[in-house]
Parts: sequence; structure tokens; C-alpha cells
Amino acid sequence: MKPVRLALVLLFIASAAFAQDAARMEQVIQSHVQNRTFMGSVLVAKGDTVLLSKGYGSASLELDVPNAPATKFRIGSITKQFTAASILLLEERGKLATSDLIKKHLPDAPAAWDGITLHHLLTHTSGIPNFTGLKEYATLRGISTTVDKTIAVFRDKPLDFPPGEKMAYSNSGYLVLGHVIEKLSGGSYEAFVQANVFTPLAMTDSGYDSNSRIIPRRASGYLPGPGGFLNAGYVHMTVPHAAGALYSTTGDLLKWERALLGGKLLTAASLQKMLAPDKADYAYGVIVRSPNGRRQVWHNGGIDGFNASMGHYPDSELTIIVLGNVNGPAPDQLVALLGAIGHGDPVQLPGERKEIPLPPSAAAYAGVYELAPGITITVTHKSGQLFAQLTGQPPIEIFAESLTAFFLKVVDAQITFGADSGAVTHLVLHQNGRDQKAIRKQP
Repeated sequence: MKPVRLALVLLFIASAAFAQDAARMEQVIQSHVQNRTFMGSVLVAKGDTVLLSKGYGSASLELDVPNAPATKFRIGSITKQFTAASILLLEERGKLATSDLIKKHLPDAPAAWDGITLHHLLTHTSGIPNFTGLKEYATLRGISTTVDKTIAVFRDKPLDFPPGEKMAYSNSGYLVLGHVIEKLSGGSYEAFVQANVFTPLAMTDSGYDSNSRIIPRRASGYLPGPGGFLNAGYVHMTVPHAAGALYSTTGDLLKWERALLGGKLLTAASLQKMLAPDKADYAYGVIVRSPNGRRQVWHNGGIDGFNASMGHYPDSELTIIVLGNVNGPAPDQLVALLGAIGHGDPVQLPGERKEIPLPPSAAAYAGVYELAPGITITVTHKSGQLFAQLTGQPPIEIFAESLTAFFLKVVDAQITFGADSGAVTHLVLHQNGRDQKAIRKQP
């Protein structure tokens, strides 16, 4: 009987810990709901146990319909992992190899693409310019189109760099992959994903979004505005295609994550290939990284009125899925914060931090700090206040909680300053589970 009692005690302890985690997670989510940066649905699971699954805010502000776990959201670029898996399914069936040149499957591809492989497209290392960053996109986004017509917008543009030289995120590459899927399958991208992924995995609440079809329980998308939420702009869903046109629910995405990473969809060799990071931690439709030293399979998505983020930690079997129907960084922030809580890390919200008077020494932190090539954080001291300004953004006041540690109130981020022999040399930006060092370039 002793082993049974011990098992019951361990089960009770685990259940109590899960309940404590879920309660803290709820506090963190509510902080984003209350400051009007998040509406949507959140699911957190550890192994086979769902710790939290709940909707927040409104699926339709006009009709006063609340969000729920069954609400359907556009998932934006999380679509890319479904496209990548579809390419690997075709490889398993002998239809292609990821090492194939594009020309093998699209013979009319421009000469500039002669050295580009499917692998380059999958890992954003092709050099094909991102069509959503082109001036033509402003007109294209609202027009019903086909994938080959969209590709025509960027196919004759010069490459941004030689294939394989570096990584630059490009929706264009995933449109080309969608075109390849349609060529080799003889049907639409929508039909392929439905028949080969959604139906076999019983993902009955997922699909290719439409501007005209009635889709029950689909959320409306919003933007933050100075006086409250605004209706998001229009994008015709034929435009994002294999780069970002799918919708889903948190529950369906948990099915997907369990099936994909559990080896129920792809062979072990294909899954290993999909999860092998290339440049900048980007693998095939997912980013494989290690925030806080923990391996994570992650991707996010953003499209007009919607932001989504989904992360899975293989070692702890922790999965966090956040689908939002208001644009902004909250889903990424919540994945990082809920992941920390799920691993037992302390989490402090901006409202819980204790502000101290700005120390006189804070004036010494003024300067320009390089976060990445072309991206700086400019720190200024003015009228007894300290401000930080990221390239291309307005200055934001930062508040002291110690002589070297500061925090922002408008977003969940912190800055720590470092010195060598008394001289300030760098700062570290702590945000979304990442610590990014910026070297001081000028006082």
C-alpha cells in the first residue's frame, strides 16, 4: 500500500502546483486584458494535462460576443509550419526533394532564381524580396487574386542577396512553396492541407480563411486606437495564401502540436529535418531557439486585426498557444511569461514592480546603444526623467527599481545597465523571455 499512497501524495502535490501555476497565469493574462492590449484565447498544456484554456474579451465588439476556447482566429504566419509540413509530406511521397532547385518544379521561374532551392525558401535564405514590404502590396492586399498572379508582383525583382548567404524573413518564399504544392498535387493549397493535415488529425475547427464564406464562431479583428479598439483593415485572403491564410483554434493547434512533434504526421527523418535550425534559428516554418536556456519550438503570426504566438518546450512538454484578435505584441509577451511561470520562474508584472526615486547616477546612462546593425536604443536624461528610444519608435520613460535596473510601464520590458571600471559599457534589454545586449556606441 505504501507505493500507492506515495503516488497519491505526488499526484496531489503535482495537482496543487498546476493549480497555483494556472492562478498566476490567469493574473498575468488579466493584466493584459485590463490594460486593453489583449483579446483572444489562451491554452496552456503540460504533457497531456491542460492547465488553462479560456477566452478573453470579445470575438465581436459590435455584437458583444465573448471570445471562448472554440473561437476561430486567423493565425497569420503560423500557417508557415503547415506549408513546411506539406512540402515534407510531398518529399516522403517521392514528389520532390527539399534540395531541389525551384526550376525543377517551376520551369518558368526567372533566371535570378536559378540557384534557389526549396530549402532556401523554407528557411528564408533565398534572397527573394518580401512582397508584403513592397510598395505594390498596398494595392494588392485588397484584390482577389491567385498565387501565380501574386508571385508575378515580385518574380522579376532583384534578389536581396545571393541564395544561402543569410536569412531575411520573406513571405514571398512561402507563396512560391504554396505554388509548388499546387503544381505537384494537382489541386489547391487549401485542398491539400485539408485532406492531408486537418482531416487526418481531426482538426475540425481549422481551415483556409475566406472573406465571403460563413465561418461559425470566427472572431472579428481589431486594432488598438487612441480612444479604444478600431476595426482592422481589409485584406483579401487569397493574397497571404501559404504564407498566412489559415485560421484555427487553440484546441486544434494543440492537436497539431501533439501530432507533429509526436511523430504522427511525418516520419522521424522528416521531423528531424523540419526542426533543424538554419540561419537565425529558423528551421522549416518554425524557429528553434533556447530562451532562458530552454529549447523551444516557436513561431508567431500577424495579419490585419490578429496576432498569434505558439511555443512548445520539448524537454518539459509545456505548450503555450495564444491567439489574439487585436493587433499588438501581447501574444508573444504572454507566451514568454506563461512559459516562465510553467517552469517555476518568478514573473513580475509592471504594476508589481517597486519604483524608487531616480538616482542621480542615472544621468550617466545617457547614450546610444547598438542592439543590432541599424537598430539602436537611445537613452536620454531630461528634467529628472530617463527615457529609452528604439530606432523608429517614440521615446518611452523608464523607471528605476535599483541603481542599475529599470523597467517600462507601458510594456512588460526591463533594462539593466552594465559598467566596466566605472564606465557604462552596455545595457541588456529583457523582453519576451529574451535578454538582448546592446553595446554603448556614444555617450
